[in-house]
Amino acid sequence: MTTNNKIELMAPAGNFESLQAGLDNGADSVYFGVEQLNMRARASVNFTMDDLQEIANRCEAKNVRSYLTLNTIIYDHDLSVVKTLLNKAKEANITAVIASDQAVIAMARGIGMEVHISTQLNVTNIETIKFYSLFADTMVLSRELSLRQVKSITAQIEKEQIKGPNGKLVEIEIFGHGALCMAVSGKCYLSLHSNNSSANRGACKQNCRKKYTVIDQETGFEIEVDNEYLMSPKDLCTLDFLDQVIDSGIQVLKIEGRGRAPEYVATVIKTYREAIDSYYEGSFSKEKIAVWMEAINTVYNRGFWAGYYLGQELGEWSDVSGSVATQKKVYVGKGTHFFPKAAIGQFKIEAYDIKIGDKILVTGPSTGAQEMIIEEMYVNDVTADKATKGDDCTFKLPFRIRMSDKLYKIVEA
Repeated sequence: MTTNNKIELMAPAGNFESLQAGLDNGADSVYFGVEQLNMRARASVNFTMDDLQEIANRCEAKNVRSYLTLNTIIYDHDLSVVKTLLNKAKEANITAVIASDQAVIAMARGIGMEVHISTQLNVTNIETIKFYSLFADTMVLSRELSLRQVKSITAQIEKEQIKGPNGKLVEIEIFGHGALCMAVSGKCYLSLHSNNSSANRGACKQNCRKKYTVIDQETGFEIEVDNEYLMSPKDLCTLDFLDQVIDSGIQVLKIEGRGRAPEYVATVIKTYREAIDSYYEGSFSKEKIAVWMEAINTVYNRGFWAGYYLGQELGEWSDVSGSVATQKKVYVGKGTHFFPKAAIGQFKIEAYDIKIGDKILVTGPSTGAQEMIIEEMYVNDVTADKATKGDDCTFKLPFRIRMSDKLYKIVEA
C-alpha cells in the first residue's frame, strides 16, 4: 500500500517494455508472471527466473512494490518449480506473491513471503476474509461484486479489526480497468474443451472473443448472431465513477493488461494516475473525465462498461472481434544510436515514412513506451521534412533511446 494514504495503482507488466512504461507513468505497484505458472502464460512474453533481480531493482529504484503472480492451478509436477521460484523471488526481494493454490500460499508463508489472495479464489464475504487473513495481507475480491458489497466488506474489516500476518488491517484490491472474462472470476473451461489448452493454466485460446453461428439441430436452421460477440464482454472502465470506487474503502486498484502493448500500459496508467491524484486534490470533475476517456480510447479496447460494480442490468457485449481504439501504431524503424550531450536519437527507417509533425512512439526494454511529436529532423545528415525507407534519421528526444528500440508512428485508426 502507498504511504500517502492514496489508493495504490497497480500496473501490469508482460515484458520489460511494459514494466518500464508502468514505472514511468506513476504506478505504485506492478504485477508480473514468470514463465508458465501464471494466468497469462500464453498471452504475454513473460519473464524468467533470471529476470527477478532486475525487476526488483527497477521497482525499488522508483519505490514501487513488485508482485509475482503465481495463480494458476498447480499440479504435483509443478511443486519443485514453485518452490524454486518462490525462493528466488524472496532472495530478489520481490514484495509479494499473488496466489490461489493452497500449496503456493503455504510455501510462501513458510519462507516469510507476503501473500496476496488472487481473484481466482472468489473472495465474496467477510468470513472468507477472516479465514485467509491467517495467511494473506491483501485480498483481491471476486470481480462479480457490486461496489455496495465491496464497501460492506471493507467496513467490516475496519469494524472487526481483521489483520493479516503483517499485523496491519487486511487490504482489499479490486479490478479497475481492462479485459473482462465471461466466466466467474476468470475460471473458464471452453479453451480446455476445444483445444486441450487450459485457461486455468494460463493458456487460454480466447474462444469467447470469436463470432458464432447458432444451429437448430432438429431442423438445421442457422442463426448468425449479428453485431454482438455474446461471450465477449466489453472492457471494464471505472474512470467515470472512480470517486465511488475510492469511497468503497479499497486500498489497491488493479489495471488489467499483461498481454497488451507497452503504450497501452503507459496511457492507461498515466490516465488513472491523473484521475486518482485529482480525486484527492478535490478537482475530480465531469470535464476531466471526458478528457481522460478520450485518452484511454486511443489504445486497445473492446468498448467500455462499468462491469458489475454499479449493479445495472448486465450484458454489455462487444460488437467487434478486436479493438475499437481511436489510434493505432505503425512500425517505422529501429534505434541505432543516441548522442547524450545533444540529446539526439538516430533511427534507421525500415518501413513507413515519417515527417515533421508526426506523433511517434518509441518502445524498448529500458525505454518503456515514450511518445512525442517530431518538430525538426535531419535525414542522412541534412535538414529535411520527411524520412523514407532506407534513410538514417535523427531528431531531438526528451528521453534516452537504446540500440534496437522500436520506432512507430501513431495514426488515426
